[in-house]
Amino acid sequence: MAVELSPELVELETRAWAEIQAGTLTAATAERVQDAVTAHAVATGGNRYELEMALKRAVRGAE
Repeated sequence: MAVELSPELVELETRAWAEIQAGTLTAATAERVQDAVTAHAVATGGNRYELEMALKRAVRGAE
């Protein structure tokens, strides 16, 4: 089953990834991403870990 990513999740992770690369990631940004991933997994009945990994692959590429 394919993991579906919402545009909001991609936007949040993109923002967090930019902050990570700049060395400016805040706990608040990281918490927003984690909360959104958890809420999406609960809402869709998906696996939270698989969702997070798919999101990171989509935003960060194969790193």
